[in-house]
This record gives sequence, structure tokens and C-alpha cells, in this order.
Amino acid sequence: MNLLIVTACPNGMVTSVLCARLLEAAAQRLGWTTRVEVHDPKAIGSPLSDADIAAAELVVVVKTGELALERFVGKRLVQSTPAEALQDPQGFLGEAAERAEVLQPQAAAPAAVASAQPRLVAVTACPTGVAHTFMAAEALQQAARQLGYALQVETRGSVGARNLLDEAAIAAADVVLLAADIEVDTSRFAGKKIYRCGTGVALKQPQQTLRRALEEAVAQAGASPAAAAAPGKSKTRSGPYKHLLTGVSYMLPMVVAGGLLIALSFVFGIEAFKEQGSLAAALMQIGGDTAFKLMVPVLAGYIAYSIADRPGLAPGMIGGLLAGNLGAGFIGGIVAGFLAGYCASALGRWLRLPQSLESLKPILLIPLLASLFTGLAMIYVVGAPVAGMLAGLTDFLNGMGSTNAVLLGLLLGGMMCVDLGGPVNKAAYAFSVGLLASQTYAPMAATMAAGMVPPLGMAIATLLARYKFAQSEREAGKAAGVLGLCFISEGAIPFAAKDPLRVIPASIAGGALTGALSMYFGCKLMAPHGGLFVLAIPNAINHTLAYLLAIVAGSLLTGVLYAVLKRGETAELAAATEQAPAAGGPLAERPSGRHA
Repeated sequence: MNLLIVTACPNGMVTSVLCARLLEAAAQRLGWTTRVEVHDPKAIGSPLSDADIAAAELVVVVKTGELALERFVGKRLVQSTPAEALQDPQGFLGEAAERAEVLQPQAAAPAAVASAQPRLVAVTACPTGVAHTFMAAEALQQAARQLGYALQVETRGSVGARNLLDEAAIAAADVVLLAADIEVDTSRFAGKKIYRCGTGVALKQPQQTLRRALEEAVAQAGASPAAAAAPGKSKTRSGPYKHLLTGVSYMLPMVVAGGLLIALSFVFGIEAFKEQGSLAAALMQIGGDTAFKLMVPVLAGYIAYSIADRPGLAPGMIGGLLAGNLGAGFIGGIVAGFLAGYCASALGRWLRLPQSLESLKPILLIPLLASLFTGLAMIYVVGAPVAGMLAGLTDFLNGMGSTNAVLLGLLLGGMMCVDLGGPVNKAAYAFSVGLLASQTYAPMAATMAAGMVPPLGMAIATLLARYKFAQSEREAGKAAGVLGLCFISEGAIPFAAKDPLRVIPASIAGGALTGALSMYFGCKLMAPHGGLFVLAIPNAINHTLAYLLAIVAGSLLTGVLYAVLKRGETAELAAATEQAPAAGGPLAERPSGRHA
């Protein structure tokens, strides 16, 4: 059979390529001839030619978003999702060959009825830009298909913006949905109705989120991009915590790059960087003397940017640099960011000038006056007390006894597992990252070790109690194990979303144990990210075997606990049957071998 495989997953390039490769391999095992087209914003894959399409006997389309199919009219075609295609590629192709139907012109052109559909555009963004950003986008797209909504999602992850919204899509949208834990630029949405929520809400309640967006969206202030970008719009923001996360998200690349460079300098020996002119000294100069010195100014600058937009950036960075020079560290940087941001926002709102001079406010007056206020406040009011407090905190952490260390590890480890990448998790991580600039490395070790536990625990549970998990859950367990090794706590979210009352307590127990053991063993981690892969860098962590023992102990605890607590598929179906209405009893008559 001559088969065409088309994959289109706009927010998951890896998913597109993986589906294409696995389906192509399965088709070859069946003896079929294949041609593959992978859709991606960066145009990965060779476009199918007219000759390829003319010769095709079957077209398989695996997609998560809108895709024009007019060119396949008259061909036998099957549409599916990555989840279905990846479960059993060869079996999937066999079923596709049986249920394929000739594509009719009206089926290939849904635009004819698109005017009746609610049209939305969305932007997803989280502080680290690794997991929540893309998982929320995927959930929203699936929910939109189920509801019959037209939705285009732009993701703003760690690799930059993907699937960018163009002006035509924004203009045609009824509502703009911002599922973001950090601030995103809204100037291009001037005049549109906007609904805001976090990525966690969009991921766990995608259909409800889309409905609320259509019902509760509020028109963006200002009729022009310039008006929309005015500092006064901060009244629509969700509060200080979101501003802090925005600063942390911009700071993280600086911290990760600096931390890994410092760790690389230790490859040549812990004291090797003291030898002037050596490679170790150069690495330490780049990572410790440069990247880490920029960490606090970037944190403060983007906290202020989140509050007051671009006019707050300069005073925030100036205040952050002063905080570093005064010894106030990351705590002083946070204070400086909020001082600069709220000062710039207040000036933008209350400073009145003649219309001819109004354009000078954002580029001259606000940065000047906000920088002056923030700088004087840091030098004469904030700097010394905060520096003393940070020094006291550093001395306490470095000199605390084993009991206090275990308690701190217990707390940080539990916090990392409470919401799997949410606010509590990010608070513990930000606290540990901030201490790196003060050469306090033990909390970072406990935090990263505990953050690996939930997904690793879920992977272990799916192995220990396979009969309690559906095939799709066992596959998710394998993916969770890989994500756990990379220190991506969000790998456990599919399990937590389905069974939070069992997954979350089991994760907290394992994470708390890991954090406590890490602190008890005195483990210190120089790099702020990377999971187990940082162990490949010599001297990046001390007490390597003890550190691995802490991770294994916590992961086993979580895995065993959840394997015991998890209800099997049969038990879940029985519970659902008991709760169903007795009258009519259609659910009770259903076979017990599968879900409704």
C-alpha cells in the first residue's frame, strides 16, 4: 500500500517527529511504501508533492491543531491524535486502513462554517518555560476540538515563542486567553477582550477555562498599542507573586548558565580557579564573576518590568545592581524590583504633563525619577538592614546543626512536591536559587533532588502495580521517569490531575524524605538545574552516592505508597457504577471490562 503520513503538532515538535518516525517504521514492517510530511513552525520535513498525493492509496493525518486538508480531497483519509497513534503504531495503521473514508470537499473546508464557531487565540507561559507552557497549550487545544471552538495557541517557553499569533488571527478572535504564570506583552491585543488565568488552571480544567474566557473576558484598556502598554495597566495584574515569578523566569537562564559554568570550573579541582590564567579561572570569571553578578539586577529589573512595563526596567536593574554591591543579595534585589516597579507605575499614572511633553514620560522622566527614588532608598534605607538579614540567614544556613538541616530539607522537599511546578514549588526553588549567589549550596541540592521524586515515583508505581494502571498510564509512567531524571516535576501532572488525593500525599512524603536525607548527608549542589545529568560534571556535587541514595529512597517511598493507594481500573469502575442513578441503569448494564 502507498501510504502518506502527515503529522502536525504545532506546540510539540518532538511529538510531531516521534509520531512520524514510529508510524513510518510500523508501515515498513507491514511492507507499505511511505512518504512523510512533518508540519512545524520551522518547516521540518519535506512537503508532499502533487505526484505523491496522486499516487497515495491512504492518507493518515495525526494532528493537535487546525490543518487544511483540501489537497487530499478524493483520497481515503484518517485523522487521529498523537495519543492514539503512539499507543500501538502498527495496530493503529491496520485499523486506519479499515476505517479510512474518502475525503469529501465539504469535510476538507471547515472554514465555511467557521463563522459560527467561537474563535479564540491563546498565549501560554510559565516561569521555567519547560513543561506547563506546552502541556497547557495541548490541553486547551484538545478541549477546543471537543467543544467545537476555533483556537490558536502561542507558546512562550524556554526556547522562545512558538506558533506565533499573526495579526489576522488576533483580529478575527472573539477572545484572547492568557494562560500565563508570568507577565506577557499585551500591546498587540489592544481593544480585544482578554481573559487571564494560570497554566495550572488551563491544564487541569481546559474546557471550563475556555467557557469562562468567552463569558468573563474583559476588554483590554486602551484603543491602541501605545495606550495598552501604558504603565497604568498594572491594575489588571494578579498581584506581587506574579511579578516575582516574572522576575524569576528571566533570571533563571542567567543562573543556570552561571551555575553550570562554575560547576565546570570545578572539573579541574575545587581550588583550581584560583590559579590566574587557567581555564578554570576563566570559567569562574564568566560564571561566578559575571553571570551571577547579573542575576540580581535581572531579577529586580524584570520584577519592575512586570509591574510597570518598559519604563520600570532601567530603575529595577539599577536597584538590583545596587542591592548586589551593597551585599543585600537576592532579597535586596526583590525589594528593589518592587520599589522601582511601583514607583514607575505611580509616576505613569499620576504624573501629568502637557500633551506635547507626554511622550517624554516613558523614556525620560519615569526612568530618571524612579531610578533616583529606588537608588536613594536602597542606599539610605533598605541596603544595610537587608544585607544584615541576608548575612544572618547565610550564617544560620551554613552553621545549622543536623536537626535544623533535616527540618529545612523536609520543608523544602515537601514544598517541591505540593503542586508540581506551581507557586509553592516555584517558591522553594526560587529560595534555593537565590542562595547560590551567597555560596550556600545545600538547599539547592535538597530542592533539586526532591523535585525529581514525583515523576520518578509515578514511574516506579506503574512498574510495581502494572495491573492497576491502564496502558496509556503505563506509557505516561515511562515518560514521567525520563522527565524526573531531568528534574522536571511536571512529569507527574497527568497522574496528579487524575488522582490528586493519592498522588500528591505520596509525592510529598517521598519529596520530604529526599530533602531531609540530602540535608542530613550534607550534600551541596553547585548547578541549579539538570537533574541527574549534572552528576556527569566532576565536583558539581559532593557526596554523590549519598545524594543518589536520597533520591532513590524518596522515589521508592512515593512509588510504593502510590502503588498501594492506587485503585485499580475495576475498582474505579465499580465506584462509578454505584454512584450512577439507579433509574434506567444504563451504566450498570455496561460490561465491566472497560471505562464508559
